[in-house]
Amino acid sequence: MNNKPNENQPNEIYLNHPTFGLLYRICLLKDNQELFTTLYAQRLFFTVTTNINSLSFDPISRTEARLLIEALLRRLLLDREMEKHRQLQAVYQRTFL
Repeated sequence: MNNKPNENQPNEIYLNHPTFGLLYRICLLKDNQELFTTLYAQRLFFTVTTNINSLSFDPISRTEARLLIEALLRRLLLDREMEKHRQLQAVYQRTFL
């Protein structure tokens, strides 16, 4: 039996926020920055920046989160990253539509 993760399916990543509880990763924005939302309501959004010894949580609006993902979708199309675009488009539709 092969126990390797399927490279076509993104791994689900969670973080525990000290105030808002469990956060679900929507996507990677940059090398050290990711977009997270609250797990159940998906009403609160955060950019999480990773530094050497810490994480910083910056709250953003739902509109800002949507715009960040739309910009990333455009960049993936321009870079011809079709599989990544398809996966992120599915996440976008589940989260915002």
